Amino acid sequence: MSAITTATYGLLSANARFNQAATQTVQDSSSGSGKDLVTDFVEQQEARTAFQASVSVIKTANSMTGSLLNITA
Repeated sequence: MSAITTATYGLLSANARFNQAATQTVQDSSSGSGKDLVTDFVEQQEARTAFQASVSVIKTANSMTGSLLNITA
């Protein structure tokens, strides 16, 4: 499996995690149940960081592929 494929799955997973955490934040804040919103915000930040890491993997893989093509050309 290529790095780009793996990073793409990481992007999709992080996006889903962020959306779930954002939905949970809205539910917790509107229900008045007193649930810990900090946990929801931390999950959003973790998902954001995972997304950024996956983007970095894609950029690096793209750069490495470009370098290899330049060497062989």
